[in-house]
Amino acid sequence: MEKNYPSSTKVVVIGGGVIGCSVAYHLTKFGWKDVVLLERDQLTSGTTWHAAGLVSQLGPTAAVTKIRKYTLDLYKKLEKEVDHSAGLRINGALSIAQTESRWQELQRQATTAQLYDVDIQILDKDQMKKNYPMMHTEDLKGGVLMPGDGAADPSGVTHMLAKGARQGGAKIFEQSPVEKILTKNGRVHGVRVNGKDIECEYVVLATGMWSRQIGEKMGVSIPLYPAEHFYVITEPIENLSPTLPVIRDFDSSVYVKEDAGKLLIGIFEGKSIPAFDKTNKVPEDFSFGEFPENFDHFEPYLEASMKRFPVLEQAGIRKFFAGPESFTPDTNSLLGEVPEVKNLFVSCGLNSIGIGSGGGVGKVTAEWLMTGHINEDIFNYDIKRFQNFHSDLGFIKDRITESLGDLYGMHWPYKQHKTSRNVKTLPYHENLKSFGACFGVSAGYERPMWFALDGEKAEYEYSYNYQNWYPSVEYETSNTMKNVGLYDLTPFSKFEIKSDKAHEELQKICTSNIKHEVGKCTYTHMLNVDGGIETDLTVVCVGENHFRIISSAATRERDKFHINKHLSEGVELVDVTDDYCVFGIFGPKSRSLLQVLTKDDISHDNFKFATSKYIEIEGIKIWTQRLSYVGELGFELYVKTADAKKIYELLVDKGKDFNLSNCGMHAMDTMRMESGFLHWGHDISPEENQYQAGLNFTISYKKDVNFIGKEALLKIKDQKVDRRFAMFTLKDNKPGAPLLLHDEPIYLEDKIIGRTTSGNYSFNFKKNLIFGYIKNDHTNEDLQSKSLFVEVEKIKYPINLITKPLKQTDFKNN
Repeated sequence: MEKNYPSSTKVVVIGGGVIGCSVAYHLTKFGWKDVVLLERDQLTSGTTWHAAGLVSQLGPTAAVTKIRKYTLDLYKKLEKEVDHSAGLRINGALSIAQTESRWQELQRQATTAQLYDVDIQILDKDQMKKNYPMMHTEDLKGGVLMPGDGAADPSGVTHMLAKGARQGGAKIFEQSPVEKILTKNGRVHGVRVNGKDIECEYVVLATGMWSRQIGEKMGVSIPLYPAEHFYVITEPIENLSPTLPVIRDFDSSVYVKEDAGKLLIGIFEGKSIPAFDKTNKVPEDFSFGEFPENFDHFEPYLEASMKRFPVLEQAGIRKFFAGPESFTPDTNSLLGEVPEVKNLFVSCGLNSIGIGSGGGVGKVTAEWLMTGHINEDIFNYDIKRFQNFHSDLGFIKDRITESLGDLYGMHWPYKQHKTSRNVKTLPYHENLKSFGACFGVSAGYERPMWFALDGEKAEYEYSYNYQNWYPSVEYETSNTMKNVGLYDLTPFSKFEIKSDKAHEELQKICTSNIKHEVGKCTYTHMLNVDGGIETDLTVVCVGENHFRIISSAATRERDKFHINKHLSEGVELVDVTDDYCVFGIFGPKSRSLLQVLTKDDISHDNFKFATSKYIEIEGIKIWTQRLSYVGELGFELYVKTADAKKIYELLVDKGKDFNLSNCGMHAMDTMRMESGFLHWGHDISPEENQYQAGLNFTISYKKDVNFIGKEALLKIKDQKVDRRFAMFTLKDNKPGAPLLLHDEPIYLEDKIIGRTTSGNYSFNFKKNLIFGYIKNDHTNEDLQSKSLFVEVEKIKYPINLITKPLKQTDFKNN
């Protein structure tokens, strides 16, 4: 039967799983009625149809928790609105811990849940045995019950969302494979489906496990790949409670849920099996396909399940399921506009939690598409957190053998992946290694996190308590304050604009008045139209009509995209990140060390703070900036990659006379907090504006430019902000007791007034240091006279509000 496709529409959503139907529903709900959804086979085909359907509220971040909570609330509401069952069963979910470390992790989650009104109950093993007598509990440390969690029917949810989308005006076509996404002048122009072209302004790829290969055809990097994913369903079990909660036994990599009088046992194993290993492609017709049984792979997890639920020893297996689920390099979803093609959005990579996140992911995607930005801290879901190499087969297939297991593995602070490493190494990597560097990955680069002391192993020993790298950070931060520290800053994102319009363009997209004088540096921000902080950066005038932009390592693709989006036609942004290695030389002896290496005058009077110039070392011209992210006198050296090893060795050799120490990123992060410097992605994001963050000194209303976000700021500036950035220290200060990270509740007396965003132990000042945001209901004087607390692992610790950074170094005048 020939389908009556429209010749044009505003949006085409490709993919009729839970995510595609949710995107279509939300677009129509928010007012865009001109929406077409194209499904290559039938709704739910691909992975949605075989999902376990778990629905949980709590996520690893505030934004993800909001997405999951919204999802559950939407399903409850929409069932009634469109008169279609989602098959919701709110039996709750119980997470159990076999080890002390897992128990710490679960209690941290329970603590964080209080920030978002998620109902959580802490249970000991006796309570669990009483409530769930079929479960063996003697080896457990405790459990966390979330009564509001449960499960839904994947088919029911998908068809409910599709029904809502149709009622809103969307047109849904099954048996409609998209043959090609049409582009013109670098932007979406339409799609070709069953031989017919449909013109459109936007395309949303909600194509699940097919997304990477669809993107590859267009030159678009979409880093995900399917793994074989397993569960079994038992024969009916006598007297099985229909209200049994979903039980997650993370330490056994197993979850169990009641399924119509039977038990479903699923796994998230530590080493997964990449799917379609021979062809490296998902077949076009793999709509409702399954893989052969692999009982040898599943057996160890079934044995663990039998120990937890002895009733399974007598239960037969009715169904062994093995099918594909796609996973991303970090087990977070892929959302947002891709950098390669304008108006092409992705909404995929759900990492086996599509049903539990589908409603919220559809909402976020629709909002993002309609407004061009999102006013939430959702960077960990933005596809632009990745670079092109992340979707290379060699990288992604190796990584998903690990990342699938990450979902149930320990979510250690500072954890580093073991797979797909050494993609980018520094020219002096072996030198760093010889000095005891423990490497972590930063924007693909292997970057020193800390340097082992006295022959210790340069390896993380993960913990929620005292960190094994603390002695290194104590030495590195202390030596930076007393002598000089050498930090590698190479992964920092670096872009250049050379144009007679360059200054004008930067004035338009930056909030500060950008200095148009060679050698001058300007710290600034870029905003969205609502005033949310999109980018935290430094702009340097390198030459006449020549500017360099420096921003965070992790935000390379995102920042590049944001800048390019707002540059006028004909003005080119060039990514020079990999062209330069960057050394940070920080500390009171940094100038003396550098002066030994160069004949140029780098005295204070001739090289003031926030200025830059070329200096020469051993005949090599090096662009040098007098800036410091650690609050000490310091210089940043931009060295061409080919010369970097030589310069590194010179710095180390001459540095011996000044007690130079190699320093890692943990030391830098500690010292930036001591200095009161905020970090994008932790302390600032599009969710905050500069007034809330205390960064309004970077706003210039004097410049005669209607910069992006200015109108929003003018409305905000005369109003009292609802919440504000604040700094605290623990009253009882011991390193690692407790370990402060982020998303811990901040209390005034017995009421939550905010949450933490960063935490570190300062060895220089012997204090546990906390950054966060609090409700702006009290003055500093008032708060300093009251009882304040931070809660970690369900324990409240007294804290002090501090109104100035711990470090008050006058490095501008040194």
